[in-house]
Amino acid sequence: MTTSRRNFVLGSAAIAACPPRFGKAAIAAKSVPSEFWYSKPATRWMEALPLGNGRIGAMIYGELDAERIDLTESTVWSGAPSNANVSPSGLENLAAIRALEFAGRYGEAARLCQEHLLGRAESFGTHLPMATLQVALEGQAAVENYRRSLNLSDAIADVQYVQDRRMFRREFFSSNPADVLVAHLTCDRPKSMSGVISFAPLILPGAVSSPVSNTLVLKGRALEHLHSNGQQGVSFETRVRLLADGGQIATDGSVLHFKNADSITLLIAIATNYRRADVSTRCEKTLDDCRGMTFKRLRAAHIADHRALFNRVTIDLGTNPRAEMKPTDQRRKAVQAGEVDPGLSALFFQYGRYLTIAGSRHTSPLPLALQGIWNDGLASSMGWTDDFHLDINTQQNYWLAEVGNLSECQTPLFDFVDNLRVAGRTTARELYGMPGWVCHVVTNPWGFTAPGWGLGWGLFVTAGLWISLQLWEHYRFSLDKDFLRQRLYPILKEAAEFFLAYMVVHPRHGWLVTGPSVSPENSFIAPDGEHCSESMGPTCDRVLVFSLLTNYLEASIVLDIDHEFQAKVKTVRDSLPPLQIGKHGQLQEWLEDFDEAQPGHRHTSHLIALYPEHQISISATPALAKAARVTIERRITQPDWEDSEWSRANLINYYARLLNGNAAHQQLLGLIAHATEDSLLTYSRGGVAGATSNIFSLDGNTAGAAGIAEMLLQSHAGEIHLLPALPATWPSGSIRGLRARGGIEVAIVWAKGKMITASLTSTRNQNCLVRYGSGTASIKLPRGYSMDLYPDQFRTH
Repeated sequence: MTTSRRNFVLGSAAIAACPPRFGKAAIAAKSVPSEFWYSKPATRWMEALPLGNGRIGAMIYGELDAERIDLTESTVWSGAPSNANVSPSGLENLAAIRALEFAGRYGEAARLCQEHLLGRAESFGTHLPMATLQVALEGQAAVENYRRSLNLSDAIADVQYVQDRRMFRREFFSSNPADVLVAHLTCDRPKSMSGVISFAPLILPGAVSSPVSNTLVLKGRALEHLHSNGQQGVSFETRVRLLADGGQIATDGSVLHFKNADSITLLIAIATNYRRADVSTRCEKTLDDCRGMTFKRLRAAHIADHRALFNRVTIDLGTNPRAEMKPTDQRRKAVQAGEVDPGLSALFFQYGRYLTIAGSRHTSPLPLALQGIWNDGLASSMGWTDDFHLDINTQQNYWLAEVGNLSECQTPLFDFVDNLRVAGRTTARELYGMPGWVCHVVTNPWGFTAPGWGLGWGLFVTAGLWISLQLWEHYRFSLDKDFLRQRLYPILKEAAEFFLAYMVVHPRHGWLVTGPSVSPENSFIAPDGEHCSESMGPTCDRVLVFSLLTNYLEASIVLDIDHEFQAKVKTVRDSLPPLQIGKHGQLQEWLEDFDEAQPGHRHTSHLIALYPEHQISISATPALAKAARVTIERRITQPDWEDSEWSRANLINYYARLLNGNAAHQQLLGLIAHATEDSLLTYSRGGVAGATSNIFSLDGNTAGAAGIAEMLLQSHAGEIHLLPALPATWPSGSIRGLRARGGIEVAIVWAKGKMITASLTSTRNQNCLVRYGSGTASIKLPRGYSMDLYPDQFRTH
């Protein structure tokens, strides 16, 4: 559909002439190939290909003699609920700790915090890798024409090769509709499939049996001693059913044998007793529900389900035909060496969306953890745990969801925050003596909301606010009043009740401040030279509390309720500290103008005022925007800057908000070149934050992809900004299906660095301000129809 280029009125002829939903820009937008491929098998976890249905995860290696499938499930957690996480002496010592902080005796205050306020990791637990399934195949001849691939638009991993003049093929997918992992192995010559199916030596305590000739059963417990007491954890069961076309199947009790089959299909069901006890029954029923469903039918249902989400967005950032002929690992290495390959950036963007779909569906029992639903066994075997980090990582996992047109994928996170609100009431009451709810820096499926157990990070008191902003963003993108009333408003109000009671007046400044709290996970140099972390009113707390109170006010006004409480909230918000510029021209990280104890630290928590919040912008707060830029440059130019996957992803988004597309692109290339494996999975670098080796972390993939979206579309300042940070290296391209706040889908086509046309489609009748370059256009968007815009419609005022 198109519009009159003069008055933006939709014409009936144009409406009839074009397909529904998208106009000319959307029709012109195209997608680059969405496939990874490799010419050799994976030899390490980080080279394998990830599959997932929102709960069941798998890493596919494509090995020749014995295919390896590393299995995970999102609720395979050690640990258990506990009522002993909160320090019993915290409340009685809170006032004394605050008095020391106000007096500038930060070291003494920190020691009291450690003794009285930090939480107790009482069987906290961790997500764990579950098991490895192996399919050993007969045949020792040399292999030719090997190809291993992952098709993002179909969510299918594929392995093909020629051996002894026979073409072998393996297809793998994790089906959300059927709730099973499926493997299908074929050969173009009949009776060529023979081999053995078994579990590798078990990672977790368990036992393997074969109750019938075509089924393996693994029963186990998620137990470990590092993050729990070694006795608590979920029980799980995995059932592997072998279906063969021709040939024979047999079992010897712990392995399955197949001989002379034309093809085989494996159906893998997994269940745990997390919130449900009928583990064996559910596994068996899942497999029974697949009876009569051919591989072809299972595959078609899986593809249709996945494409319904994935195909909402297409992207083209330009091409380099020579680069695109290479395997993906070689493409990444070429980018690392300086080759221009915009198609790899587009592929990285779609990979972020793919991983979001694979790891978080509306049916998922838990949201994305530090490693999503996958697990390399590294984060869970060191001090981190593979848990839900609420000082940025879990938030980054979902930054892409709304703008990337995957709103439903946030559903398990919303359910999780609901549960945190319930558990957080106990922490608010017992630790602080306050109403409402509070959650600190780390949490688990068991309702842990107490402070963490270490100084410098444990007392991040606004972590619950930050993660709950994902629900606010969902409302801002959808304008769903039912969601606002039923799901979001209670969370906002109870959080506001806590912070209205919790904050105190700073005796010198007169501002209302939080504390003791931290700017995770950074530290400052106190006036006496001591390195400290805990203080009153760190900037990140101010940003998050201001956001909470502002969002609450908007929500209560929209719903027209709680007028008396509205007035209290407004008064408190007006008493918060301002954002401050320090002696170096930087945005202050703490209430006082302290120097950082570690100037190259990876965390820049105060810059959440720039992104994902919008309390700093080039247009509205130019002085603060300059201070944010100074902060960034001071941090990343340090010789010991802790360059990691999520900090690089932050920089993409920061520079996009500062409207510096070239700098944002430079950081994107840095992320791909220096914090991404050949599989394009991102990792936290060894040597940073206690990691002894590179450890997979999902947040670089998702937040990095969100940064690409932010370069092409922004909608946080009451307007839709088209191509706000387009880099010179993407002179021509297109994007279709990105979402803007207000329930609007956007398509854009550009060439030679200039927009050709854009198309906006709204879910409701509304007026909208659109910006391109220095010009704006005010338009009316009818519900369900698209409106095309052209550069000459934007007027500079």
